[in-house]
Amino acid sequence: MANLNTFDLNLLRVLDALLRERSTIKAGKRIGLSQPAVSAALARLRLLLGDELFFRNGKTFEPTKFALSLEPPLQDLMAQIENLICGPDAFDPATSEVGFRISGADYFAELLMPALTERLQTAAPSIHTHLVNLVPRKPFEALTLYDIDLVLIPEMELPDWAEHQQVLTSGFYVIARSGHPRLADAGVKPGDVIPIDLFCDISHVLFSANGKRHAQGDVALANVGRQRRVVMTSPVFSGVYRAVAGSDLIALLPATLARRVAPTVGLDIFLPPVTVPTTTIIMAWHRRMNADPAHKWLRQQITELLDELEKDPGPGSLRSTPSPDRPDSTDNPEKSG
Repeated sequence: MANLNTFDLNLLRVLDALLRERSTIKAGKRIGLSQPAVSAALARLRLLLGDELFFRNGKTFEPTKFALSLEPPLQDLMAQIENLICGPDAFDPATSEVGFRISGADYFAELLMPALTERLQTAAPSIHTHLVNLVPRKPFEALTLYDIDLVLIPEMELPDWAEHQQVLTSGFYVIARSGHPRLADAGVKPGDVIPIDLFCDISHVLFSANGKRHAQGDVALANVGRQRRVVMTSPVFSGVYRAVAGSDLIALLPATLARRVAPTVGLDIFLPPVTVPTTTIIMAWHRRMNADPAHKWLRQQITELLDELEKDPGPGSLRSTPSPDRPDSTDNPEKSG
């Protein structure tokens, strides 16, 4: 095992870069070293730590189990060193060229990214942001495995190393294409509650990242002894509302998203016949980034923008409010309609 008195701490920068990039060439570019210099440093690390650390698997460059075990504490350490050296006042959004990777559903491509881009163009023109797909099963793992800065996810149990704050709550509306024939024939107008018999008889499309045809809307119906007809699922919200806009399907959609997209794609908005519980969205990040000034600044921008979104009813807001006479449901096992 290495001796701290003789260990070259610069090697930790190389190991951190290799763990992030999984490539000697990309790691060298990240920290300003040539590929041969990175390879030489890796050889020293292997000798000092007594482990292969990385190995070739076809065209991929994969870390060993021991190297992976070093990744979380090493990233924590590097962040603390950077904060120690740079200090809390080193970040200036007007001149910073830092980049951020945000993981979230395409919901946020509609609701957050346009407003965030507009704000950054004014306040931080050289900062760049990237919205990437959620990791399906454990989305918070993106914070450690995929170099993600923030995840925007439904409220869930998080590991000890993750921090979070609530940023948005949303109920659900029913969407249908404008002039939907069955709703029109029944005299149901936009903003009305759809009668439960009609709601259950019309075919539905459901947002589902894993293809399951059962979500919280189905639980709400089951609690009053009813069932709807889900004939299609989509792993993206845009797939849900575009399928509805081009067919006689209907769907439950988060209210904030429904209000935003309804006027632009030809949708009418209705109220469901049962109360579908609201979904709480949280913003989560690795605790090593708590004190990072750039990270704190971005979290503040996102919090403010989503708070404004929640307060603004949007162009597709309903003319009426949910009926207190509808059957209620409080079970919420999945975070989709």
